[in-house]
Amino acid sequence: MRRAPLSGLRRAVGLPRRPRSLRIPHRAVDVESATLRYLLYGLLPAWFVPAVLDWYQHRRTDIEHTAGTRESLIHALMMTEVGVPVVVALTCEINPLVLTLIAAAIAAHEATALWDVSTAVDSGRDVRPWEQHIHSFLESMPFMTSSALLCLHWEQVRALLEQADHPRAWSLRWKAHPLPKGYLTAVGAAITSAIVLPYGEELRRCLKASRNSHPVTA
Repeated sequence: MRRAPLSGLRRAVGLPRRPRSLRIPHRAVDVESATLRYLLYGLLPAWFVPAVLDWYQHRRTDIEHTAGTRESLIHALMMTEVGVPVVVALTCEINPLVLTLIAAAIAAHEATALWDVSTAVDSGRDVRPWEQHIHSFLESMPFMTSSALLCLHWEQVRALLEQADHPRAWSLRWKAHPLPKGYLTAVGAAITSAIVLPYGEELRRCLKASRNSHPVTA
C-alpha cells in the first residue's frame, strides 16, 4: 500500500507523527469501552438538557426583576466551575493534577449552588418544584461523570494517593490520543448553544432591567 504523500513528506523532514484520535470500536462490549461510551455519549450530552430547562425556569419566574444581575452572575460562575474541568478532562491527560482540579471544582460548584438558591429565595423569586427538581440533576451530574472518570483512570487515583510527589503528576499534558475533532466540535457547539447563548441572554436582560430601574439623571 502506498503511503499518503503528506505522510511521506512528514517522515522525510523528520516531523513528528500526528497523534491518533481515540476511537471506541462500535462492537466493543468490554467494561472500559462501555464506560467510556456512557461518559462521552450519555452523561456529557445529557448535561445540556437540564441546563436549558433551568434557564427557562429563570426566565419564566422573571429573574431580571427579582434576583437580577447578582443571581445571573452566580450562574455564570457555576458554569465556569463546571466548564473548566470539562474542557481540561476532554483535552488533557488524566493525572493527579486534573483529578484534584475536578474535585476542587465540584466542591466549589456545590457551595455556589447553595449560594445561588439562597440568593433566589431571598430576592423573592419563586423557585418552583420543577426548578428544584432540575437542580437535583445539575448537582448530581458532576458526581456521576467524575465517578465514571475515576473508574476509567483508577491508576491515576492510586498515583494521587501514593505518588503525589512525582513531578509528572502535577503537569498538564495534551492527550496522547486526543478525542476525535468531530466530537470536540459537537461538544463546543452544544456548550455555545445550550449554555453560552441562553445564559448570556439572561445576563443581558438582567443588566438591561437594572439600568432601567436606576436611570441616569443629568
